[in-house]
Amino acid sequence: MHFFNNLNLDFIRYNMVLLEKCRDDIRRERKLNYHLYMALKKSLYKPGAFYKGILLPLAQSQTCTLREATIIGSVMAKVSIPADHSAVALLKLTQLPYSGSTSLFIRVLLNKKYALPQRVLDSLLDHFCSAENDRRQRPVAWHQSLLVFVQRYKNYFDEVSRARIKQLMKTHGHPMISLEVKRELASCEDDDASMKM
Repeated sequence: MHFFNNLNLDFIRYNMVLLEKCRDDIRRERKLNYHLYMALKKSLYKPGAFYKGILLPLAQSQTCTLREATIIGSVMAKVSIPADHSAVALLKLTQLPYSGSTSLFIRVLLNKKYALPQRVLDSLLDHFCSAENDRRQRPVAWHQSLLVFVQRYKNYFDEVSRARIKQLMKTHGHPMISLEVKRELASCEDDDASMKM
């Protein structure tokens, strides 16, 4: 019981104090004060409270700027975070409405190369493929996230998943990044073909 009380207190402190202070500082200075940066880094030693108090509320706010996402993402990239906490965070991020900052957070977590549960991989695939029905042009951050997803997890894709991504590339292509995505999918198909021989 004591542990859960501490977790709730940490989550509240992170959300109401640290997150607000960091956002104010980034808004005012266009960068983050060193001491606040280190406080964010230290807060990641309690990953459940960090995700619940900082990352998810920031992503859910729909007001997170790319600058804020880049700074928070750089902190996440530098600290080792347990896979189970990150898998839950990824699952929740994929259920949010599309935004550039969400794509950036997803990319940072995918770059950690976790062995993710199938449910999370399916949710990520659905998240990316849901863009097929949305004609708005996607920014480079979205394409980069898709590329990292395919690079890291292409060996988990079946033929249907690969076909869905190829179809997505017809709707939302990027002159350079989409070629890399297609190349990654082709290498995966070549591996499948050689294993059948």
